[in-house]
Amino acid sequence: MKPLSAEGKPRALDNIPAQQPAGAAGAGFPLKIGLFGIGLEAYWDQFEGLQERLEGYLSIVQNKLLVMHPQVLNLGLIDNAAKAFAASHQFRRADVDLIFLYVTTYALSSTILPVVQRAKVPVIILNLSPEAAFDYAAFNKMTDRAKMTGEWLASCTACPVPEIACVFNRAGIKFYQVTGMLHQDEECWTEIRDWVEAAKVANIMAHNRLGCMGHYYSGMLDIYTDLTRQYTHFGGHIELIEVEELAALRHQVSGPERQERVKLFYEVFDIQPDCPLDELQRAARTSVALDRLVAQYQLGSLAYYYKGTGNFDNEDTISSIILGNSLITANGVPVAGEYEIKNAQAMKIMDSFGAGGSFTEYYAMDFKDDVVLMGHDGPGHIAIAEGKTKVRPLQVYHGKVGKGLSVEMSVKNGPVTMLSVVENVQGKLFLLVAEAESVPGPILEIGNTNSRYRFPMGARKFVQTWNSYGPAHHWAVGTGHIANKLKKLGALLNIEVIQV
Repeated sequence: MKPLSAEGKPRALDNIPAQQPAGAAGAGFPLKIGLFGIGLEAYWDQFEGLQERLEGYLSIVQNKLLVMHPQVLNLGLIDNAAKAFAASHQFRRADVDLIFLYVTTYALSSTILPVVQRAKVPVIILNLSPEAAFDYAAFNKMTDRAKMTGEWLASCTACPVPEIACVFNRAGIKFYQVTGMLHQDEECWTEIRDWVEAAKVANIMAHNRLGCMGHYYSGMLDIYTDLTRQYTHFGGHIELIEVEELAALRHQVSGPERQERVKLFYEVFDIQPDCPLDELQRAARTSVALDRLVAQYQLGSLAYYYKGTGNFDNEDTISSIILGNSLITANGVPVAGEYEIKNAQAMKIMDSFGAGGSFTEYYAMDFKDDVVLMGHDGPGHIAIAEGKTKVRPLQVYHGKVGKGLSVEMSVKNGPVTMLSVVENVQGKLFLLVAEAESVPGPILEIGNTNSRYRFPMGARKFVQTWNSYGPAHHWAVGTGHIANKLKKLGALLNIEVIQV
């Protein structure tokens, strides 16, 4: 799946002067991948050409990884304790986020453990055979038994993995395995790619700047969370922002800037005929100011809610924010309404995987078609919309102060994934995941995001099962089936992942 900041994004969105493209929150601290192979120094004099052959295999792995990510530090074959300790310091100095250990042949665990022990990052053990199988007939016709042993050792990838796993377990080293073939193994290399993508997202979250503007929706107890807990699970930085800051920025927006933004609205959205021009101009003013707020705080995501009652500037700002929020959401700065900080994290994760991540909740159940209708008022992730997102005027924002313009969209038909960041009774966070299909059909045309989702287990069972884990009533929905990637992200972040 291509990231939304590339071809997945509507062409008109390229015109938005967004200072924070998707994934840029960690741009100053890019993911660094460590790679090394293993061997036994005593082999090289015994078996001619074995070392060079294994180094060739390691180069193949390096080149495949470089296609996935440009920063790979390859320390070569580690074959003795001295090299192991030197490599450990190299990885530590390089600040690698993830290490791929390519099991090229048998090696002593004493020459492997020091390499990763000092780095203190997750390790992916690559048990990759150079060929699908031995040519047994040709192998057994060899007359030189030393050469036969060398040939075997060149394919002896599975042999030391139990020893490595045993020692890593006893040493408390987090590790994961990928077993397969060096060549022509799509399943294996897809899994490796998923690990790289998960590591990229973990790195983005570790450096993401989440803005929290306003306050919680009063009485919505399920969404309340401890900000320090968000830091400890995801990393990043949380900036507390006053609504007055955005209101002040609105006063600095010039008439030409406002008109240019109205023009952009017409390019990006399907503006309905009954949308008043003054409401479009009001929304445009807030949208330009919102871009400046994002740039000022270098935000990678945002959670917001504010009543604004009794203060004209604040109410005028918040009641005209939906179109601007939808634009920045599509440009890599996902916005969660109702100050749903946990869901802002979920949306950022989904967006960082290139899946989108639109704010959603249950709207209704359709037992006739066996689907669940989901959506939400406020901003939508218009980059994953089915067709062009409509803009409609609303005379009232249900349960909220003010009136103005809102967006109406459905998520693209096809596979989707839902993600909720959930807090359990012990106060730990976990990820709740489900895969479904966004299907065509009638929706509630009320000026909100609204989609129809069909689940393999059926609507009734899904709703009951999902609810049983106690998530908040908001979650993120994105395109594609990415549960496997989310599970890998959970492993890297040491967060439990439960798939419904």
